[in-house]
Amino acid sequence: MLSLTPKKNLSILVHILGWIMLCVVLLILSPLSWRMGEVSLPVQFWWKQIFLVSLLILIFYSNSGIIVPKILLRGKNYLYLLIIVVGALLFYGLIIYFEQFSLYSEKMHQVFNPDRPFNPKKRWLPGDVFQLLLYLISIGLSTSVSLVQKWQKDEAIRRELDRQRINTELSYLKAQINPHFFFNTLNNIYALTNLDVSKAQEALLKLSRMMRYVLYENQKNETLLSKEVRFIEDYIELMKMRLSSKVKLDIQIDEPKEDLVIAPMLFLPFLENCFKHGISSQKDSEIKIKMEIMGETVFFETRNHIFPINPDSPEAKENGIGLVNTQRRLSLLYPEKHRLKFGKDEANDQYWVNLTINLA
Repeated sequence: MLSLTPKKNLSILVHILGWIMLCVVLLILSPLSWRMGEVSLPVQFWWKQIFLVSLLILIFYSNSGIIVPKILLRGKNYLYLLIIVVGALLFYGLIIYFEQFSLYSEKMHQVFNPDRPFNPKKRWLPGDVFQLLLYLISIGLSTSVSLVQKWQKDEAIRRELDRQRINTELSYLKAQINPHFFFNTLNNIYALTNLDVSKAQEALLKLSRMMRYVLYENQKNETLLSKEVRFIEDYIELMKMRLSSKVKLDIQIDEPKEDLVIAPMLFLPFLENCFKHGISSQKDSEIKIKMEIMGETVFFETRNHIFPINPDSPEAKENGIGLVNTQRRLSLLYPEKHRLKFGKDEANDQYWVNLTINLA
């Protein structure tokens, strides 16, 4: 069974109301403006009005459904204008033929001018102008409706293509982040196996909990901010297991008080960057991670020292894909609702990141 959408039902209702208004003007208001108390209109008048409305309806939907889509929207402008002019002549000719066939002019003359002889060659110019004006209004409105419908259809297609493109791109970006994250984490656990087996086992337990988050939450477009915060805390605790006493951590993370939602694993690349570049086995270093939640706005900040990476390590062969992907995800998911700034503090030899996201 064919079902109509609310939008389609509304469109049909608007069309029906529009034609009812036209019928009211032509069949009721227009006759009332005459001397209705002094004359009795002949039946030919009412048949003429019904015939006129039928012609206008035929012209409206023929133009909007056939002529505009197949002629005007295909760039055949001159042919369209020719059809409109020919249509006006045909419309006028049909009106004259109907009036002659139904004796409309003669009957109307007898009502309004009974004391004068009837001249079939003389026409009432204001009436002809009014009827041609109705034709032009019908053409103009139907053309406008058809063009608006075409624009709406094209816009809907464009939005759908954009949505599919964004979803595809986001899936691609998340698929890239996951291997990047696991590569760094497993590399850290591998380093721990040579130092402390018990710590390595504890790290594997934490990693398994984080993997569940990645497998289940990262497949969604959004997750609770509270879950993302717990994931961040687990990650930091995992990284602590391989840090020496030379590394000082300054961690300030607020607990979300409301059920705010956010894209999963959005902060991970910034955290990875801190522990990737901000640790040295020979020099003292400090890593600062701060997350402040005010209402529906999240303020995230990281700061770390910059140390050169061992050229023989796997991390030296990476090209910063995590940060690049995160920038792209932010632009797709939170356009006009985020601000990301980062750079180097040359005086203190530090790298900093400031990210603000409005989750409203």
